[in-house]
Amino acid sequence: MTRARRELVDLSATSYYHCISRCVRRAFLCGEDHFSGKNYEHRKSWVVDRLTELAPVFAIEVCAYAIMSNHYHLALRVDKEMATKWTNEEVMQRWQILFKLPVLVDRYHQHQTSPPESDVAQQIIQQWRERLMDLSWYMRMLNEYLARKANAEDNCTGRFWEGRYKSQALLDDAAVLTCMSYVDLNSIRAAMTDSLETSDYTSIQQRIIQWQSEQKQTQENASDNKLNILKNNLLLMPLISASNDNHAHAIGYLREDYLELVDWASRSIHEGKRGFISEDTPSILNHLGLDPDNFIQHMQGKKPHLSLTNALGKLEKLQEYARRLGVKFIKGCRQSQVLYR
Repeated sequence: MTRARRELVDLSATSYYHCISRCVRRAFLCGEDHFSGKNYEHRKSWVVDRLTELAPVFAIEVCAYAIMSNHYHLALRVDKEMATKWTNEEVMQRWQILFKLPVLVDRYHQHQTSPPESDVAQQIIQQWRERLMDLSWYMRMLNEYLARKANAEDNCTGRFWEGRYKSQALLDDAAVLTCMSYVDLNSIRAAMTDSLETSDYTSIQQRIIQWQSEQKQTQENASDNKLNILKNNLLLMPLISASNDNHAHAIGYLREDYLELVDWASRSIHEGKRGFISEDTPSILNHLGLDPDNFIQHMQGKKPHLSLTNALGKLEKLQEYARRLGVKFIKGCRQSQVLYR
């Protein structure tokens, strides 16, 4: 039985979630449709542009993304703490980017309301605050925009997405980095490309471009040792975010360690290797407590499939998450036993 989204998202348990949306009847969101001969490659930029537009509105950051032909993946972080610190003025400014303010709230903004009216306006603003840190509202603003734009271009009406988006709770650091790697390797797994550098419209390509740019800058300023140290020890950060506080939102691992992990996984997938290659296995896997061989099989999309779970994390984390949700069983226990050592 389908569960309400509010029953699957618990921000007190984790702020990280993996979200997937797929087009109806496997229609093409982007890329080239070999059946109709039409090319929709330009639509991929719509998704990235919209994610960037939503960044200064929602208290939600994009840690990883991959835009495929008929679906997309997002690894998101909900910053509830930041949203609770917003003033009413900040909430109104953010909401106004997407919607026109109601007359009552506009009058409240102009300090023209009576005390009872002010109370009602503040209740409305509080509701907006909750929506601006809500995954469902974030995905709604993304998917509705894309559907309307695609239908307008195709000169048609009707459903564009096959249903509501799928969400997966990521309960620990290992789950977050595993999910991010899985998302970043979508193009490699689908045999659309054979290198991370040419994985267009993925977060890993964006990270590599940023890293190469910073390496070039570091070489140009080689005499500045402090700059060298800074560039070589950057933390892994969300890619699309409105926050200016870098360290507060860090995932907790160095960016170079993550790039090494994804590069190693991509070569193992492309060359058809099993995961355990003792001489070049990234050390970060040991820190995360992940089994290298099973990690690669997850990256390859083999069963038990990573994206078919309601949550990902160590078994004890899954059990605690199930208790929080008030359920006896949650999808993901099998994957946890296989993936974690």
